[in-house]
Amino acid sequence: MRHPKVQIWERKLKQVFDLIDEELEAEYGDRWPLHPARPPHGTTANRESDGLFNVGAAFSAGFGSKLGRGYIVEIRIATRAKIPPEVQEEIEQRVVELLNTHLPATFPDQKLQVSRCGHTYKIHGDLSLGSA
Repeated sequence: MRHPKVQIWERKLKQVFDLIDEELEAEYGDRWPLHPARPPHGTTANRESDGLFNVGAAFSAGFGSKLGRGYIVEIRIATRAKIPPEVQEEIEQRVVELLNTHLPATFPDQKLQVSRCGHTYKIHGDLSLGSA
């Protein structure tokens, strides 16, 4: 069972990732063929389940990380095509830019940062849920 405030916080975070998915689809969606098992963008009720991109985050308690607890950013591209590493890096950088735009608008009272953590990016900082 998850605390209701965590559910609300994560729902808002998912809305951020849905916006990012829309922007990535508009910018890159026609560059590679979809995986054959993947429905076209906008055809399911959940942006995670369709189109070229699945962008989201998973909570990490931060054990062993200098950044501490936070959300590890996950970027998946649903294609069988080989995507050059420099283009993957470009997409990652675009996601970071978009996070830096949308996070302050969605969580205006919280100081959140997006930083490289090993081979991935992490959203960290004030993850508070407000007063009880």
